[in-house]
Amino acid sequence: MSGVPEEKRYLSAREAAEGLGVSLPTLYAYVSRGLVRSEEVGGSRRSRRYHGEDVRRLLERKERRRDPERALEGVLRWGAPMLESGITLVTDGRIYYRGRDALDLSRSRSIEEVAALIWTGELPADTTEILGPDISTGHFVAEKESGLRPTSLEGLQSLLSLAAMGDSAAYDLRSESVAKTGGRILRLMAGRLSGGVEGGSIAGALQRGWVPEDPDSRGLIDAALIICADHELPVSTFAVRCVASSGATPYAAVTAGLSAMQGVKHGGQIELVEKLLQEVEDSGDAQDIVGGRLRRGESIPGFGHQLYPGGDPRGAELIRLSETARPGSAAVQVSAATRAAALEVLGERPTLDLGLVTLARALELPPGGALALFALGRTVGWIGHAIEQYASDTLIRPRARYVGESPQDSG
Repeated sequence: MSGVPEEKRYLSAREAAEGLGVSLPTLYAYVSRGLVRSEEVGGSRRSRRYHGEDVRRLLERKERRRDPERALEGVLRWGAPMLESGITLVTDGRIYYRGRDALDLSRSRSIEEVAALIWTGELPADTTEILGPDISTGHFVAEKESGLRPTSLEGLQSLLSLAAMGDSAAYDLRSESVAKTGGRILRLMAGRLSGGVEGGSIAGALQRGWVPEDPDSRGLIDAALIICADHELPVSTFAVRCVASSGATPYAAVTAGLSAMQGVKHGGQIELVEKLLQEVEDSGDAQDIVGGRLRRGESIPGFGHQLYPGGDPRGAELIRLSETARPGSAAVQVSAATRAAALEVLGERPTLDLGLVTLARALELPPGGALALFALGRTVGWIGHAIEQYASDTLIRPRARYVGESPQDSG
């Protein structure tokens, strides 16, 4: 489906026809049969645009008929959509939660409000009924002797395992009940990440625990959490849905997401970006560091995203926030130099990972702060996907195509 870019929501008639490999009259026939939606542009009947999603779906059907095995093989690798979800839309270089622009939400709402939106589809005036009144650390004291730093994902997993044992209500998998369980999970996680700070909002607890002398950072932390809240079906979210499909509790589902996030190809990218920026800061020469890595065959983490050829809007927004809040900081300068070098050498723009690390360094968050923000924010999306999966009442159980040794003839 190389002729039908995944990020394009609408196509011109020529783009749609070329993507499908058909003539314009054939495209119009597809429209008349209801296979491809079209709509007027600017009120003109002669100017129409065509839904890219419909074109991609039709092309996928054609490919399945031509080569069923090959078409299914590509589904798990940035292929055609394999699960339905009403949470997040990524299109035309923008992100929407429940139809609302995610970046606009990050500038005007709290993570509690966005959690309620993702979990219930509504933006309530009061989120207390869903998420509870304030931060709770009920299991933190029993778990804090583990020796793990407060911002570690392993610590969050340990916390959730303890909390799950005392939360019988988590076995109620009706949507409203799962949302309330999600509120308990989110606030427990925030309590641990903040080092045991209790009371108030999630972003407020993190600010008081991480940068107590900088109350202005609370809004930036809130924005980062919202920007991280969901992103369709990355590996961690798919893991959450698989576990939820088995009927396991939301605690187990979120723990699965945290496990997947620790992989070097997912949340581990944040740690690689931290190392890259530290190398640039120590060297003082971003061009030398980026060029040297390329000469040695090493990757340049934090740049280029398959869904955003024009640049990841999440990374750009976090960098904008960092530059506005700390315009003269060393962290912002190092990030800018690294971005300039990567753009010149690679032609790639920063991802969410580089944006998170830039913000964390600019605000002087504790070690692991960038990854902790990512995990806590993404937990909101994980709970939303778990709610959808429970409601569907279906088990995710794909088949495997056997490629091993043929069975031996016992006769």
